[in-house]
Amino acid sequence: MTNDPSHRAVGLHCPRPLSTHDCVQMAHGGGGRLSEQLLAEVFLPAFDHPELARRHDGALLQVGGERLAFTTDSFVVRPLFFPGGDIGSLAVHGTVNDLCMCGARPLYLSASYILEEGFELAQLERIVASMAQAARAAEVSVVTGDTKVVDRGKGDGVYINTSGVGRVAPGIAIGPEYVQPGDVVLINGEIATHGIAIMSVREGLQFETELVSDSAALGSLVGQLLDCAGNQLHFLRDPTRGGVASACCELAQTAGVGIRLDERRIPVADPVRGACELLGLDPLYVANEGKAMAVVAPQLADRALEAMRQHPLGARAAVIGEVTDEHPHQVVLRSSIGTTRIVAMLSGEQLPRIC
Repeated sequence: MTNDPSHRAVGLHCPRPLSTHDCVQMAHGGGGRLSEQLLAEVFLPAFDHPELARRHDGALLQVGGERLAFTTDSFVVRPLFFPGGDIGSLAVHGTVNDLCMCGARPLYLSASYILEEGFELAQLERIVASMAQAARAAEVSVVTGDTKVVDRGKGDGVYINTSGVGRVAPGIAIGPEYVQPGDVVLINGEIATHGIAIMSVREGLQFETELVSDSAALGSLVGQLLDCAGNQLHFLRDPTRGGVASACCELAQTAGVGIRLDERRIPVADPVRGACELLGLDPLYVANEGKAMAVVAPQLADRALEAMRQHPLGARAAVIGEVTDEHPHQVVLRSSIGTTRIVAMLSGEQLPRIC
């Protein structure tokens, strides 16, 4: 220790936590830690309701003798058109899949457009046509909507909001509250493809193999899974913003369980893995669309995996982990080299504007 005044610490104090912000950050919409903070500190206290507290992909509502699933989502992807899809088909797939994750058969959608002044009508017509085609393929109908126009330079072309309603069959019980230690975690195919495909177009990156988004509606795949597993299918989640890592962290925190993942079992296409290594990205945190993470009772794991693999959207399905009571509220990953690390919520913004 020196007595030199120039070396003395003057006026030191503890700064406020780095996660505290006075204004909205881009990372608040990234599906990670700041998104959870925004939900917990702003939205949940204001709109207090048991269905919100479940933090599932949609609300389950009892209407007369019917159980309905209801969900809403907004799409702000850039670029609007990308290999394998566009903002129109993505809006349908995202909302249909949220209903499917509730165990519902999707029925009806709304479509609201926020258009920027000067946006080309030819591009709008292309987006609407793509949306209509995706809705027909998913066997849902767009039955209501709205259109607003904002000043030039204020809307990034077009934003789309969609809401959806679906019917939940009797006996289906899917949600974080049903997950228990011993359950098995499955995924229906290779992760991170959607996010990296969009990133490659946005940044003008060239790879030996063209990366194409695997965005798709999951209704028929989830239907097969429900037929196979029934009430032994405890949880479904499409790992969109924040990827598989954030989806698992949310589940562990909400259900009060631990999750153990095995990196060697998590399917990632070689071109996507190479792109992630080049860009310094972790595939676990990259957004997906067209992927379903399922948690099933251990005795049904093999049958559920086979049901997934029999579907075109589940050919690369795999068991990627299990639920445990050893480290509640935490996700632990066994790496490909045999080490173990904690998987935390995404703390910043890894891959913006993917959905």
